[in-house]
Amino acid sequence: MNAPVFNNRDCGSCPIRHQAICSRCEQDELDYLDSVKYYRSYDAGQPVVWAGDPLDFVATVVVGVASLSQTMEDGRRQMIGLLLPSDFLGRPGREAVSYDVTAVTDLTLCCFRRKPFEGLLKTSPHIGQRLLEKTLDELDAAREWMLVLGRKTAREKIASLLSIIARRASSLMALKAPDGFAFDLPLTREAMADYLGLTLETVSRQMSALKKDGVIQLEGNRRVRVPDFAKLVAETGDDAGDLFGG
Repeated sequence: MNAPVFNNRDCGSCPIRHQAICSRCEQDELDYLDSVKYYRSYDAGQPVVWAGDPLDFVATVVVGVASLSQTMEDGRRQMIGLLLPSDFLGRPGREAVSYDVTAVTDLTLCCFRRKPFEGLLKTSPHIGQRLLEKTLDELDAAREWMLVLGRKTAREKIASLLSIIARRASSLMALKAPDGFAFDLPLTREAMADYLGLTLETVSRQMSALKKDGVIQLEGNRRVRVPDFAKLVAETGDDAGDLFGG
């Protein structure tokens, strides 16, 4: 089965328009990007690119989720990150990627040919500034995930992942207060276990415990409702701080 093709080429009605790399572009910059962009769609489980392979485009995730992973010489594999809607894939000036990228769900990328995009970076401060912000956000996410994997309990790991996804989903919908907010969990419980370094049984047990304690509500297999976002954040073990930072 082929992944559905995203055919809406109108940047103004793009679902990630206010969060994407082009969010601050002027009309002439948007016109140029439109001339070098195209869409690629992938089925869940389909590889986007393997580590070390050349990547002739950079891209923004429009719909779906992709995983970033690395494989050791003995075959052990570790998921090291997720690409969610509005996240950026690829590095200008670098022809290959250093990790495997795989579609976790049906995935659509808005792609820009790498060379023209690199040329635009030299003349467009809006694109360069937004790319720097995206890069710093990715660095913050990597540091956060080091803490999640290295020091947190199973319950805190699950709560952290749910809060990250809820925060991103509410941000894309321009919601400031997510109390009572519901979102579709993009990962299966098997994928959550792989990502968090837990067993499937532990993930299921902790999800059930968070539901029992009223931290989350489960609506079907993937739909999660957060009655009180502060209560979810408290379960992560983090200092709540700015609940919507990043």
